[in-house]
Order: sequence, then C-alpha cells, then structure tokens
Amino acid sequence: MTRREFIALLGGAAVAWPSTAYAQQSGQLRQVGVLWPGPKSVAQSRVASIVSGLEAGGLPSDKLTIVLRVTDGDPALLQPMAAELVDRKVDVIIAAGPASVRAVRAATSSIPIVAGDLESDPLSTGFIAENRRPGGNVTGVFLDFPDFSKKWLQALKEAVPQNTVVAVLWDSATGRHQRNAVEAAAAELNLTLTMLEVRVSNDFEPAFQSAKDQGAGGLVALSSPLIGGNTKLLADLAMKYRLPAITLFAQFARDGGLMAYGPSLQAVNRQDGVMAAKILLGANPAETPIETPTRFEFVLNLKTAKALGVVIPAPTLLRADEVIE
Repeated sequence: MTRREFIALLGGAAVAWPSTAYAQQSGQLRQVGVLWPGPKSVAQSRVASIVSGLEAGGLPSDKLTIVLRVTDGDPALLQPMAAELVDRKVDVIIAAGPASVRAVRAATSSIPIVAGDLESDPLSTGFIAENRRPGGNVTGVFLDFPDFSKKWLQALKEAVPQNTVVAVLWDSATGRHQRNAVEAAAAELNLTLTMLEVRVSNDFEPAFQSAKDQGAGGLVALSSPLIGGNTKLLADLAMKYRLPAITLFAQFARDGGLMAYGPSLQAVNRQDGVMAAKILLGANPAETPIETPTRFEFVLNLKTAKALGVVIPAPTLLRADEVIE
C-alpha cells in the first residue's frame, strides 16, 4: 500500500496501514499517535509530511501505524483525545501546537512526545528543562517567535507606511508568548496595536469588523493551528474588509492574502516525523535536543496588493521567495 493510498482521514478516526494481515505476520508495527487541533480539511497534508519524515528517518511505512485524532478546532476535545492516544499505548505522540502539547503532557509522563509548536517558548512554559537536554518526555520543533513578530510588522509598515494602527488576531489557546513579542515589537516601531482574541473560526469575521471599526490599516494573524487551518477564510475576510494582512502561513498569501512569512509547515511536519523516527529507533527524548525550523518562506501576492491599492516597495519584493502575480 502506498502512502497516498493510506491517507484517507475522516474526523477523529484512527488511521492505520498497512493491512491487518501484514501486522499479524510481522508483529513489528510501531504506533505513532498524532494529535491535530486544527480543521479536518488540512489534517491529510500534515500527516503526509509526517509520514515522509518517518520514512526519511529510517522507518518504512510498512512498519508503522498512524493513530490520528483531529479536534476540528474544538478545544474541548483535546484532553479526551490525548487520553485516547495514551490508552492505545502508542509508542510516540506527535502533538501540534501548545494546547496539544499541554494536553498530552497532562495525560502521560512516559510516552515520548514530539512537539510541533510554533507558538511557545518551551523553556518558559516548562515543556523542557533545557534546549540540548530536554530532561523529560517532550522534545520536538519549536520556533523562536520574537524575531518574526518584528519582521511581520516591518513588512506591513513598508507596504502601508502611512498606517499607524495594526490589528492582531490572537488565539489565546496558544498562550501569551507571541502576544508579548508582537507588543514589544510594536512599541519599538511606534505602532499602535488592537488585540483581537479568537478561539474558533466563527470569531474571525467579528474580529475583522472590530479591526475596521478601530481604525486599523493592517492586520497580523499570529500563529496557531486555528489560523493555519483557515487561511482561505482569513484571506477572503482580509479582502472583504480591505485590510493588508500578514501571517506565518505561506498558504495565506497563496489563498489571496497579501503576505506571509514563516517556516514551511510541510518541512516542520516532516522534521517532526524524522524526530519521531529517531525516538522509535532508540533515542531518549530526554536527551534529544529540540530543533528549530530549517526552511522559511516569504510569499507576496501582488494581485492582492493591486486590488487593495498597495504598492510593494522594491526592497520588499527582492526579499520575497515567491511572488504571486
């Protein structure tokens, strides 16, 4: 069975491959739990990248079972789904985002956890003891966020230099780390922020309306699985409310948003898969250093810029890895 044939994800159902006949014959299947807090619509591509990483790390797909749990944006499902993975006695759990990591850590102190967390400082949250020797059952891929918050605001300021008010979409389930970072960067750049908390996708349109009502001339959508799983909806709203916007997720610009700058999600998910393979092959998570993303993308949508009446300056264009015209 090929990886493409295997990936047919429905809701929070477990997904497994290869056939039961092979499992009975070999007895060597390793179970990889995946807790994904975002929409079902993007879970398939995330798991495909994880499987690619597991294979690259030395575990062929015929020796693996993926046990997937998808909350579809409902935070109330995180804890019970984490408990289900623990009850299944999976060999390792890949947890996407800080809320998933917290839920899995609360459910087990023995099963290794590989975090794909682009929103937290793993030290201040207590996920790990130190970067090179995490010290517990958590390791994974984390992003040094403060640098990105300043770059996002700078990019917006270059695109809309006359604007001084920026709206910020913030998913409070991710914690305050990135909110604190963007507030500090705004103070340095003499920008006024209006913070708009979102917890579910139904919060998005009222937030955009509030941004316009408060005089925002640009918008930053902070990183979270909720934001990353709804890039098309956010891009459509940014156009509807005529707000130049930027986020971490490249797909936002490809879906019609103005700009995106951040790590490649496919590469991060693959990195998680490679780390999980190391652990399944014998590495101790307590002694497996955390990693940071290795591939980054700056995507500009000039078609959207034209529609919004925004002129992207030449230096910004030159920094882009991808320009959509």
